[in-house]
Amino acid sequence: RTARRSGTSRVRRRPQRRAPRRRLRRRLGQRRRLYVRRDAPTDAGHVAVACGARHAVALHSDGRVVTWGRGDDDDAHADVPTDAGYVAIACGRSHSVALRDDTRVVMFGANGSGQRADAPTDAGYRAIAGGFDHTVALHSDGRVVTWGWNTLFGTFDASPTEAAYASIATRTCHSVALRDDGRVVTWGPDNMNQLADAPTDAGYVSLARGYAHSVALHEDGRVITFGDREGGQRNDAPTDAGYVAI
Repeated sequence: RTARRSGTSRVRRRPQRRAPRRRLRRRLGQRRRLYVRRDAPTDAGHVAVACGARHAVALHSDGRVVTWGRGDDDDAHADVPTDAGYVAIACGRSHSVALRDDTRVVMFGANGSGQRADAPTDAGYRAIAGGFDHTVALHSDGRVVTWGWNTLFGTFDASPTEAAYASIATRTCHSVALRDDGRVVTWGPDNMNQLADAPTDAGYVSLARGYAHSVALHEDGRVITFGDREGGQRNDAPTDAGYVAI
């Protein structure tokens, strides 16, 4: 359209209409994602909880596992075990893992990226930890086992092979473990300096993982942080002793 004002003309262009999302998905061969939300349990008796990106898992005192939250196409809530007998739980981004009282590992939730692929079928495990799209488990003989999606950054690169570990921790793509002698071992991608400045001395008793940094607690009560510091993750860490794990 053309509008005239004081002897001048101005052209107003009609904005182009965007193709509806449904039509665009059809052109691209995509289907609409269905977001499913499950409500949190309201009963009592739960003894442990774990969080994924948009879902959560709780362990009941009777050994049952309960999930809730949002799942894309319900994948975070797929194949949730309905029997009892579970003693520990952990979450990845959209998958979950539970440890049975017979020391076997059970996987459930999303598997679109192979998160549940190659999970161990033997018994003897005593600890589990969920990463972005992978899982780490600690065997009673001290071995560390990893499975799931080995990302392009190398989630499994330099995974420990000896049987000498006492605890594990993972969250995104890199992992840390504590040896029997109190030394810290790290593996996985280092594209964001996740493995930088890991302590080389012994005497550590506890570990915790962030997105790209980690924290270790020494037996003398000191807290040591390592990994990425670009976002200030390691700023103002305490330098005195006397701390205990929480």
